[in-house]
Amino acid sequence: MAKSIAVVAANGHSGQLIVKEALERGHDVTVFVRSENRTPAKKAVIKDIMELSAQDLEGFDAVVDAFGAWTPETLPQHSTTLAHLSDILSGSDTRLLVVGGAGSLYLNPEHSLTVAQAPDFPEAFKPLALAMGAALTELRKHDDVRWTYISPACDFQADGERTGEYILGGEELTVNERGESIISYADFAVAMLDEIESGNHVGQRISVVRK
Repeated sequence: MAKSIAVVAANGHSGQLIVKEALERGHDVTVFVRSENRTPAKKAVIKDIMELSAQDLEGFDAVVDAFGAWTPETLPQHSTTLAHLSDILSGSDTRLLVVGGAGSLYLNPEHSLTVAQAPDFPEAFKPLALAMGAALTELRKHDDVRWTYISPACDFQADGERTGEYILGGEELTVNERGESIISYADFAVAMLDEIESGNHVGQRISVVRK
């Protein structure tokens, strides 16, 4: 059954591919962007994420948060924007699905060590990983929101091929049979739409890796 889907911050590369995957599956898609719509969606609202209201997102089956920030001054926006979306979706039946990060995945069963805390984690990526991890920590506090946080594999490839296959994992870093932690943006979009259609994993963080 076709669903009504909103993709917020849809102009980014992951957002565009999620929109494309959703449209190809026959869903009704509306994008929310700050500037000119660069996605294949016909329905677009030009509005900053922090200016969105509960009324803007009312009636959607699912809202996808594809927000991304990479500069030191904008990294805290991972938390502030996700908190804002959580606040305006609080108590509604609309699902909130987040394009997450891999740095907060756990490396041990005790969940005491994350990927970002590992000695060999690149220093250049640590600020982004910690910012996205902080946003997930805050999201976990919203038990009145039907959220799902989806972490990609460590090697998240913007221009990788769409195979249509992936391995679904949970809170811990999962690798494929070749020992790889890798997935393309296109296959991540497949996993995102599968999750929207299945309605599973509400209130959970899941992860995906290429088969």
